[in-house]
Amino acid sequence: MARILTGIQSSGRPHLGNILGAIKPAIELSKNPQNESFFFIADLHSLTTLKSGTERGEYVRAIAATWLAFGFDYKKNVFWRQSRVQEHTELAWYLNCFTPFPMLANATSFKDKSEKLSDVNAGLFTYPVLQAADILLYNANIIPVGKDQKQHLEMSKDIANRFNILAGEEILVLPEPQIDERIMTIPGLDGQKMSKSYHNYIDIFLPENELKKITKKILSDSKPLEEPKDPDADITFQLYSLVASEADVETMRRNYINGGYGYGHAKQALFECFMEVFAEPRRIFNYYMENNEELEGILVAGEAKARDIAQETIGKVRKVLGFSS
Repeated sequence: MARILTGIQSSGRPHLGNILGAIKPAIELSKNPQNESFFFIADLHSLTTLKSGTERGEYVRAIAATWLAFGFDYKKNVFWRQSRVQEHTELAWYLNCFTPFPMLANATSFKDKSEKLSDVNAGLFTYPVLQAADILLYNANIIPVGKDQKQHLEMSKDIANRFNILAGEEILVLPEPQIDERIMTIPGLDGQKMSKSYHNYIDIFLPENELKKITKKILSDSKPLEEPKDPDADITFQLYSLVASEADVETMRRNYINGGYGYGHAKQALFECFMEVFAEPRRIFNYYMENNEELEGILVAGEAKARDIAQETIGKVRKVLGFSS
């Protein structure tokens, strides 16, 4: 049985890109009876950029509700908040002492912001070490990641290997990245990768009228209604092809090519598709957002399961380092 681990930062509500690119694929992996899935909300990581506790709490709830809305089986698997299992930060400190400075200085999470060092806090600099602790605490074998996170996974393996050499045995399991080359970049409203950083994302859990307004903001060219259009060059069509049925995608493709079909028609079709395809996830999401006590109970139960495993790992680490009683 393979143990799969993945986490999502609580720096905002999940958007369509998160759902299609990470959440749904991870849930599909979790449905394989040969897999054991550990999914956590990385609320400690979000502190590097988000300082508001009120906002963070709301985002944590939204992320948890999203996983549940798309069918994650929290009873079969393990589902928790990173901050509620203190072994994450304890192991991160131990691993910090096995991590050379140049390794962190070369991490993409740091280099991307290193031109303005006044904006870089120590948490951002040591981000990959906490990420390594998140993984190594649970003896995870497989870590589904995007190509941009492959470097951080290699760092986790290197840090674990340094510790294991000291221990003289494999205390920490060396994880392997799983990169799905088929997953495309989900375009945002402006055609760039959908991202909170670019403010170009689509929140499918918005109230109906707000979701409709956001869908209308998708960038399109100025071709008139009657003129034929290239579907593959249009953002609305690209998004529609990710959520609609093959038959409906082919119908829209013909409409673009034949002309007499405007971008307004396409955006309305995309909005209607969102409402139809995500009707049940929207219902479940709203249920959990309105029933916080039930949502909290699910997370607390998951944290107890995560803590049992984390404590076993941290006990072995403490013994190697001479910190056990």
